[in-house]
Amino acid sequence: MTAALIDGKAIAKDLRERIAGAVGPLEAALGRKPGLAVVLVGEDPASQVYVRNKAKLTRAVGMESFEHRLAADTPQTEVEALIRQLNQDETVDGILLQLPLPDGLDANAAIALIDPAKDVDGLTDVNAGRIVLGKQGLVPCTPQGSVILAKSHLPDLSGLNAVVIGRSILVGKPLALLLQSENATVTMAHSRTKDLAEVCRSADILCAAVGRPEMVRGDWIKPGATIIDVGINRIEAGDGTAKLVGDVAFDEAKEVVGAITPVPGGVGPMTIACLLRNTLLAAARRAGQPDPQGV
Repeated sequence: MTAALIDGKAIAKDLRERIAGAVGPLEAALGRKPGLAVVLVGEDPASQVYVRNKAKLTRAVGMESFEHRLAADTPQTEVEALIRQLNQDETVDGILLQLPLPDGLDANAAIALIDPAKDVDGLTDVNAGRIVLGKQGLVPCTPQGSVILAKSHLPDLSGLNAVVIGRSILVGKPLALLLQSENATVTMAHSRTKDLAEVCRSADILCAAVGRPEMVRGDWIKPGATIIDVGINRIEAGDGTAKLVGDVAFDEAKEVVGAITPVPGGVGPMTIACLLRNTLLAAARRAGQPDPQGV
């Protein structure tokens, strides 16, 4: 079987282009550009790269990017004071607190202060509750992107068996709820699941989000299944260099599956695209405007 490759880069590019097309009319209605504020505390190299990419792509779609960089030894009170300030800033429609925070800072306490209407990461209790209740809110970006990728290959998920490996609040739990909202029948698997391989073999859609390199083997996969691999793991290659792999053994899986996301180039690009989408939606909703069409 020859697997179809679900091209996250191309799908994310298409989404960003549609967002860019919606920014102009919304800017005209608001009298300003939608704005995304990113708060980066400390010098984590990966976080710095992410923040640079987010800022570049935010500006590329025509929105304002506000970057707030704080030293690693910034006290909790100052981080929280900045969030309160951004809550009150009418030029800011979305607030993203870049994680992880340096040791000694309480991320949960800081996230809890973000105005839910500006919570473009979808991590506040209010937005998490809205997903559970099936109400309109801001949805976490990686799960949202994962569903978009699955639907690019399977437009109608109704009645399909979906297995989500991983139960984190960042990915696993919201992803399971989003798949349920698409009328899939969802099983959430995790480290204590009995006979995990057999559970995976029942999946028409298998989403792996556990952070364990190539844990899901080819013989765990139902022939023709669609695989959404959320994992990004750095391992040593045979020549001593490092390479990125997912939670699924790609070379084994591609011989079995109907479609699969690569790592890199699958879910990753969708996360930032969905962040921009959330910022656009937040700007429209805060102003009492209808959600922009086509995004």
